[in-house]
Amino acid sequence: MQVKERKLKGVYDIDLEPVEDNRGFFMRTYDNALFKSLGLNQHWVQENHSYSSKQGTLRGLHFQFPPHGEVKLVRATGGELFMVFVDLRRDSATLGQWESSVLSERNHKMLYLPEGFALGMCTLTDDCTLLYKMGDYYTPEKQGGLRWDDPDIAIDWPVKDPVLSEKDAGTGSYREFLEKYVGLEV
Repeated sequence: MQVKERKLKGVYDIDLEPVEDNRGFFMRTYDNALFKSLGLNQHWVQENHSYSSKQGTLRGLHFQFPPHGEVKLVRATGGELFMVFVDLRRDSATLGQWESSVLSERNHKMLYLPEGFALGMCTLTDDCTLLYKMGDYYTPEKQGGLRWDDPDIAIDWPVKDPVLSEKDAGTGSYREFLEKYVGLEV
């Protein structure tokens, strides 16, 4: 496993290292000792599995308010997904900035996100599967969201007219979030 911190502090790319032979491959997808040595969360309380059947499906931008902020460890096990994460940490020098990463079943990459980030994804192929470990339980009354196409965040999504849920189509703006909360306290 190769772990590299990204520009947004606390976010890590994790390159898995499959060992291949004529049967296929084997790879380690989590190592508690390695995470501990890097000071990363090693206490996972929930694992979620998301499936999207159509290319161009967009989910997000989702987050949870304190005290139920979510540390996430995300990987694709089917298809190819464009992952976006937005820094919402109140005291962060990169508040409001975003980055992206492509996760796929073929590139064997994972993404580690600390608390205080909104996460979104867009499917680049049909039949996409995402698995993600969570550092806190999903708590519906603490769930938040931002508009996927918010002009103040200005994410360069790979689609212009995505397949959205009604809930994701009706989320608030980044400006409204800042006026009300000033950011997430982590």
